[in-house]
Amino acid sequence: MKRVAILGSAVVMLAGLGASAQAQFNDALGTSERTARDTATSQQRIDQLDDQTAVLLNDYRANLKQLEAARRYNASLNRNIDAQNREIARLREDIDNVEGLQRAMQPLMEDMVSRFGEIVNADIPFRVADRSARAGRLATVLDNPSMSAAQRYRLIVEAYQIEDEFGRTIGYYDGEIGSGEDTLSGEFLQIGRIALIFKTPDDSVLRIWDKDQNDWVNLERSYLQDVKFALRMAKEQTAPDIFFAPVKPPVAAQ
Repeated sequence: MKRVAILGSAVVMLAGLGASAQAQFNDALGTSERTARDTATSQQRIDQLDDQTAVLLNDYRANLKQLEAARRYNASLNRNIDAQNREIARLREDIDNVEGLQRAMQPLMEDMVSRFGEIVNADIPFRVADRSARAGRLATVLDNPSMSAAQRYRLIVEAYQIEDEFGRTIGYYDGEIGSGEDTLSGEFLQIGRIALIFKTPDDSVLRIWDKDQNDWVNLERSYLQDVKFALRMAKEQTAPDIFFAPVKPPVAAQ
């Protein structure tokens, strides 16, 4: 009977120990599950923070590039401002000296106008009416009180530029030579300031201006085809090319 009682007590004790161990196991399991959930939540939070960090880092790098670009742009603007300030200072100096410049420009413009008429008169007689009229208009410019010194100077320079262009190009125009019953109508070929040639429409008359004789003289017929070709060039009817022109040899200056 004692032995059976002891075994029963042992069974009761083991049963009691089993229930306690189960409770501890359940507690440990619950703790583990909570830890796993917390770990997953923490990892998710870490991933979110990592993504936010990457975004912020990219934004930071982009802002650095924008800052550098802004600094370089500002430096460029500062250089422009410095250059403009120097230009303003120069203009102010010119404005201060404008009265003296006007006094110096007036005799210069008078000389340029006077020389312009002399150039036209001494040159070969091409487009005489137009060039003489231009010289006359320049003479009136100096006496026009409504025009500033700058406007007068601009018109004078433009007239000289036109004359300079005549010396570097070939041109043509219709006109007449002679007078009275000897008047002939035809085309003029102006080759810079080298030669001025006249040709009638039927090619029967071919003449060149002779500066020594101050008159028109007959030109060799061998130049006729070159003259006709040069006229087509002047009229832009053919592409520019080489042609022969009568040119007197240079002579020593007197």
